[in-house]
Amino acid sequence: MRCPYCAAENTQVKDSRPTEDGVAIRRRRSCIVCGGRFTTFERVQLRELVVLKRSGKREPFDRDKLHRSIAIATRKRRIDEEVIDRMISGIVRQLESSGESEVSANHIGELVMDALKAIDDVAYVRFASVYKNFSEARDFEEFVADLAQTVSGRSTAAPPDDGASGA
Repeated sequence: MRCPYCAAENTQVKDSRPTEDGVAIRRRRSCIVCGGRFTTFERVQLRELVVLKRSGKREPFDRDKLHRSIAIATRKRRIDEEVIDRMISGIVRQLESSGESEVSANHIGELVMDALKAIDDVAYVRFASVYKNFSEARDFEEFVADLAQTVSGRSTAAPPDDGASGA
């Protein structure tokens, strides 16, 4: 593993342990040349995924790019990094187990939106504003109104009548 500080190829693993969700191994490394310390993660990759962009362009799937876009949506929200990592691992697992080696950017966006909606409404709206290319305040208003209607419909739904009300 190349050192991110001095680019030397002589690094040593000082500590290895599985991540909390068990889908990766976290390795603490030290550079023999400069003494720099850094962390790497080793994950199972079932297949090489290719992302089909809206423009028709194809590019290799990049987990880090997915993490960066989610990090922007969740910035300054009280969401534990472990929750975000589990969410990303779940999305990647879904993509890899789909059996398809080519996946559309739209499909990835929908998976991220579903995951964020379950975690944090503000992060969900932030991500949606970029994913759905909001261009004016009205786009936000309509989206948030739909979200509020969905949430209020969920919370005010009457419990099913079990016939035991004693009428």
